[in-house]
Amino acid sequence: MTVLPIQVLGSSILRVETTPVAEITDELQQLIDHMFETMHAAQGIGLAAPQVGRSERLTVIEIEGERIVAINPEIVEESGTDRAEEGCLSIPDIYAEVDRSARVVVEATDREGQRFEIEADGLMARCLQHEIDHLHGKLFIDYLSFLKKRATMARWELQKSKYPDLLRILTPEVIQRLRDDHDHPDERL
Repeated sequence: MTVLPIQVLGSSILRVETTPVAEITDELQQLIDHMFETMHAAQGIGLAAPQVGRSERLTVIEIEGERIVAINPEIVEESGTDRAEEGCLSIPDIYAEVDRSARVVVEATDREGQRFEIEADGLMARCLQHEIDHLHGKLFIDYLSFLKKRATMARWELQKSKYPDLLRILTPEVIQRLRDDHDHPDERL
């Protein structure tokens, strides 16, 4: 099992526009596998390439057994509004209410190079939007009002010293603690 370090808030790669994937290579397939392993180890349901220090336009998602590899994903349709609490594997222990589209249609390429379209609502729609935002250098905290963002950043200042070099290292001990203590279902994106 290969668990990659997760970049945390403050890491410059989390704010960079990703590069579209031109071809599906063996290296990309290996990255996809490592991203799923990392996401599972962190008790997540979604993980974007910048979160593991990579610049490819790629995200992986798994919700209730439905695994999605989305290469070069694009939201082509959205409707409605839904407010729910979000967290992020790159901003551990920080949560906030975020408004997102209630329903989305996303076009992407799968790991075999086939184009597909997914229509989603609920948690899947929220996760797709959250992860696609990562691919464009945007974080869930960017949706917060000035005052809420300021309060959130103050909370993060108290947490960030836990992550030297702006990396969240998932050691076997940390992974076990996450498995034992995972009681907040929204720290999964």
